[in-house]
Amino acid sequence: MAPQYVLSDYVQQAMAQAVYDKLEDETFVGRIPCCPGVVAFGTTLMECERELRSTLEDWIWLGLRLGHRLPVIGGIDLLEEWVSLG
Repeated sequence: MAPQYVLSDYVQQAMAQAVYDKLEDETFVGRIPCCPGVVAFGTTLMECERELRSTLEDWIWLGLRLGHRLPVIGGIDLLEEWVSLG
């Protein structure tokens, strides 16, 4: 896998695992179960998905910056890739 696509592939694989629910007030909540704390809300499903992707990207960057062990998703170990690129 080419290094320049690792992050994009990771995000795509994680988003494929997203779970969405419609709330009582007709808004949406989305979460990615394998990524603790990655939760977003939106007035539409599309807005919720955009917010979830943004939250995921921020979560990834912070995790890499702090050296947290991020989950392996789709066979991609971001921390290993990050260290090998650095």
